[in-house]
Amino acid sequence: MTEHAVENTEFTSAEKKRMSRSQIKIMLVCFFDHKGIVHYEFIAKKHTVNQQCYLEVLTRLQESVQRKRPGLWPDKRILHHDNAPAHDALRVRKFLAKNSITKMDHPPYSPDLAPCNFWLFPKLKNGTKGQRFLDLSDIQRKVKTLLRGILENDFQDCFWQWHHRLTKCTASQQ
Repeated sequence: MTEHAVENTEFTSAEKKRMSRSQIKIMLVCFFDHKGIVHYEFIAKKHTVNQQCYLEVLTRLQESVQRKRPGLWPDKRILHHDNAPAHDALRVRKFLAKNSITKMDHPPYSPDLAPCNFWLFPKLKNGTKGQRFLDLSDIQRKVKTLLRGILENDFQDCFWQWHHRLTKCTASQQ
């Protein structure tokens, strides 16, 4: 999970364009597969993503998977998330085991191997770059529009890139 900070544009007296971080911040938690977005939600800046929060997100993810991908891998689901403490908590591991969800290992200190970090969030940042947002709902509306606009082929390409990156990482460690 990565915070998606929206940038605003300011002009100096010399009309030189300069980017500054917005004071409005929100975190996007997003799960997707090769077909598209399965579940996403926004978490306000004041909330901490601890193991309890993440368990609640995973519960809602389960509901989204059942609703959006019925019958798709009912007995074998694989989840890839980074090594954040909330993701690796004992209660989270028990939840995954109880629900027959296999956690795919993520190499430590490797944000370049997380599809959200190398593919999705840069795509969203490019789509919001230079825009001013009045409030959180304005940001959420724009991000939802951007998410809906991503094509299935783009998700398939993301998974190809991810496989390529993992293969290179594995080969370099031998």
